[in-house]
Amino acid sequence: MNLQELGVAVHERREALGLSQLQLAKLANLSRTTIVLLERGSLKDLGISKAMVLMDVIGLTLETHPLMHHQKQGLVMASRMASVSYREKLSTKELALAMATGDIPHKRKAHLATLLDEVPVSVLVSAVSEASRKTSVPPKMIWTNLTKWAHHFQSPRSVWC
Repeated sequence: MNLQELGVAVHERREALGLSQLQLAKLANLSRTTIVLLERGSLKDLGISKAMVLMDVIGLTLETHPLMHHQKQGLVMASRMASVSYREKLSTKELALAMATGDIPHKRKAHLATLLDEVPVSVLVSAVSEASRKTSVPPKMIWTNLTKWAHHFQSPRSVWC
């Protein structure tokens, strides 16, 4: 696969996930310019480690096929990770509904703050994709809800800045 093919796959996957170029750049710890040039097919070099991080974040393999098993477990993994320090667990149904509506379930503020601050970005991306499929809410709206929560909770994580 060459960089032009990767750029097309990244663009299609980013759009399907409802991410802006800037959001993806932050999630993958790259510059927005790098994402723009990659998607345009004019990037000269990316490096395998950066390409692998980028593909992992958005759920692509070297063959540029979405990791279906990863997408189907996003909500499960995210809800478990968000609940690790709490007696009451955040269910996958609660999480999907909260992500879709932007409404914080009763007594789940700490869970959602943990989700935003500590869950790996590839799991967050997978959870957003799965929540979108389950609720028929566009991924872009779910990302907007997560960003609003992050600002409300004053998340220290740089991807929300």
